[in-house]
Amino acid sequence: MTEEILFAFGLTLFAGLATGIGSILAFFTSRTNTKFLSIALGFSAGVMIYVSMIEIFVKAKDSLVSAMGVQLGNWATVGGFFAGIVLIALIDKFIPKQGNPHELKKVEDMNAPANAANDATLLKMGTFTALAIGIHNFPEGIATFTSAIQDPALGVAIAIAIAIHNIPEGIAVSVPVYFATGDRKKAFKLSFLSGLSEPIGALAAYLFLMPFLNDIMFGVIFAAVAGIMVFISLDELLPAAKKYDESHLAIYGLVAGMAVMAISLLLFI
Repeated sequence: MTEEILFAFGLTLFAGLATGIGSILAFFTSRTNTKFLSIALGFSAGVMIYVSMIEIFVKAKDSLVSAMGVQLGNWATVGGFFAGIVLIALIDKFIPKQGNPHELKKVEDMNAPANAANDATLLKMGTFTALAIGIHNFPEGIATFTSAIQDPALGVAIAIAIAIHNIPEGIAVSVPVYFATGDRKKAFKLSFLSGLSEPIGALAAYLFLMPFLNDIMFGVIFAAVAGIMVFISLDELLPAAKKYDESHLAIYGLVAGMAVMAISLLLFI
């Protein structure tokens, strides 16, 4: 493997295992910093939306237009974009409600009366949540990996944005598992492992997509990645910030994320 590919794998590993950070926060802090999480989730959404629409979508269109012509290339770009949205929407649709990673938890939930110890229902909930996050993170791993291969600076920005949004998901896994078992190590381990699907997604991209990577394949993948990240931002990140009751701060974070991403892209022109 080249250094470029190893770097891309490293970014996906970093982004995925950020679920472990959420687990650590749940165990070692006494209360949820809702203001920080709202700003951070909004910032992450801003980065994803801006980079998807301004950078990734445009690169996908340029690649497809170059390979297929103006009319067909534009249609293929739009088709790939909405195909990415449909893919991630279907993944969300078929995740069982009790394991939906969008059902956020707070650190305070860890300190509630532990009258549910050894509760099989809660253990099942935590396990389902870990599985749901794993399924959810798989296409995110593909997105981070392919972006990093094409443009390492772009890959770093996407990896950081995804890592931020994985933190509350780590809390969502840890809380029910800890309640059910009383075992912090088990809760941390399950939370930590739920993020491994991100590098697994990267590995799938490397094994099954890289050998066939041409202008058309690259353009379609990038268009789909743009759609996936826009959907995640609108369906997950911003609603999550509102659940933390800091919606205005989330919008400030959103604008800040867009501004930082815009300046970063200008600096690398």
